[in-house]
Amino acid sequence: MIIRNIQVFLPDKSFHKGCIVTKDDKIERIYTQKEEEGSGEMDDPNLIEDAFSIWKGKPGFREKQDIIDGRGAYAIPGLIDLHFHGCRGDDFCDGSMEAIKRIAEYEASVGVTAIAPATMTLPVSKLVSILRTSAEYRREVCDEGIARLVGINMEGPFISSAKRGAQDAKYIIPCDASVCDRFLEASGGLVKFIGIAPEASGDSISFIRRVKDRVHVALAHTDADYETALAAFRAGADHLVHMYNAMPPFGHRAPGVIGAALDSPKVMCEIICDGIHVHPSAIRAAFRMMGEERMILISDSMRGTGMPDGRYTLGGQEVDVRGRRATLVRDGSLAGSVTNLMDCLRTAVREAGISLETAVACATRNPAEALGILDHYGTLEEGKMADVVLLDRNLGLQGVIVRGRMRVGEK
Repeated sequence: MIIRNIQVFLPDKSFHKGCIVTKDDKIERIYTQKEEEGSGEMDDPNLIEDAFSIWKGKPGFREKQDIIDGRGAYAIPGLIDLHFHGCRGDDFCDGSMEAIKRIAEYEASVGVTAIAPATMTLPVSKLVSILRTSAEYRREVCDEGIARLVGINMEGPFISSAKRGAQDAKYIIPCDASVCDRFLEASGGLVKFIGIAPEASGDSISFIRRVKDRVHVALAHTDADYETALAAFRAGADHLVHMYNAMPPFGHRAPGVIGAALDSPKVMCEIICDGIHVHPSAIRAAFRMMGEERMILISDSMRGTGMPDGRYTLGGQEVDVRGRRATLVRDGSLAGSVTNLMDCLRTAVREAGISLETAVACATRNPAEALGILDHYGTLEEGKMADVVLLDRNLGLQGVIVRGRMRVGEK
């Protein structure tokens, strides 16, 4: 496949005119040229001729079908959502391979080509079952043309009741390395993050030191003060779950978890840019404080995403969805989002004023790096997965190429 007449997003976070050649599920070649003043041409004819030469001798080459004219579109890597719960009526914690596949189909349709869904706080036995099903899905289900399951983000059960948000308090337990071992074994290596509230367990530092070489330890749903959070980061925790949400506020006398993350340069920070969870000014402040290389856009979407307003469930609790807002019926607390990651990227750009280049990197390269999959995903480079999203100048979705297979349009 040749994708021509595009603005290619390169690893240095710049757009250049060019074309992309894919072969099977990988990027074969990328041709770019610097824009020449006054030139209306998007492709250097010599570069395109070189691209054609790769494909003309291929059996079954069909010029019309195998050449995509991007018509000047932005070509960016497929998005990677490393924290979301579900969409289109399904939840990852439903624990079925059918639900995972439907979730993966929807995500691909909106430009998300790799996923690491999040669990909720549930009984340990239920979580183990969900993880085993996920491992089986990864082994047995054909994911051609849909988002690939590349990890799992465990948001519970080692969290704080005081900051539980939409998590069910009755299933919260202290940090336990033996339970974590069960999770890692059941998932067959898919669990990439395990969330904890360091203040909620007697010896969270020992827990972090024991598991940090096998899984990223994240601070999540925590009421920790600055000193406790900083000790956790110094012990090896290196990830912050949905910055600002389900944690103490950042204050000038009590900087809390956010202040500790600010003073810990290796910590990556998730942020929900759905227009509901975090004010645009606070989004801008987060990027300025932490630096764009540490920020990861997430959706935190739940099963009501892509569905009509109404009643849904999250972690066994009833949720009321109205417009862009999802709240618990019991107390009105925010209960995840109903916004996919592509819409979060648009919100970051349009409402928070984050540059397109930065927003794209924070929804592609940064999550890939955090997941440890940057060798294969997250940037448009030769030899990497042919996951490409085409956006028009208004950030409307023009097309999605998933591992070299074209699909068009949003559902």
